[in-house]
Amino acid sequence: MLNIVIFGAPGSGKGTQSELTAKKYGLKHVSTGELLRTEIKAGTELGKIADSFISHGNLVPDEIMIEVLEDLIRKNLDQKGFVFDGFPRTLPQGKALDLKLKKNGTDISAVFSLEVDEEELIDRLLKRGKISGRSDDNRQTIESRLDVYHQQTEPVKEYYAQQNKLTYIKGKGSIDDIFKSIEEVIDNLTDG
Repeated sequence: MLNIVIFGAPGSGKGTQSELTAKKYGLKHVSTGELLRTEIKAGTELGKIADSFISHGNLVPDEIMIEVLEDLIRKNLDQKGFVFDGFPRTLPQGKALDLKLKKNGTDISAVFSLEVDEEELIDRLLKRGKISGRSDDNRQTIESRLDVYHQQTEPVKEYYAQQNKLTYIKGKGSIDDIFKSIEEVIDNLTDG
């Protein structure tokens, strides 16, 4: 299986790059954010719990996300692999993801961190909020989400760097140029 993690701060373009990667390589796109937004919209119990955290710019607790992810992996073992979009968001989630994949005879192939400066991220998210109407794309929540990202998600980079799986990708420029940087790394993995 080819298992890719694409992460970066909110607004870094991880959703776009994850979709392109999943499409090109025939992988299952796993967006925990999208999954949670669907649950919130449907008014499910998981959605209500998730909304109580997300609406304040906080992360959904690890144990809930790990349970959701384990269920998703189990139901999709027939896939060529996964593109994890914005997951793991914390060190415990990263370790749990590794364990869940190993339990199913696979592991993470590569991790991409989309690097974008903070002001660019804020501008992108404010624009997205105007276009999409996402309630979590307002300045106060954006700044809170960026703080949470720096405190809780950035340590995950070091975890994967120690495994020699992390590649930093410049997240500013055209979507195609950014994707070409990701493709080069994946193509080197799959050719070897």
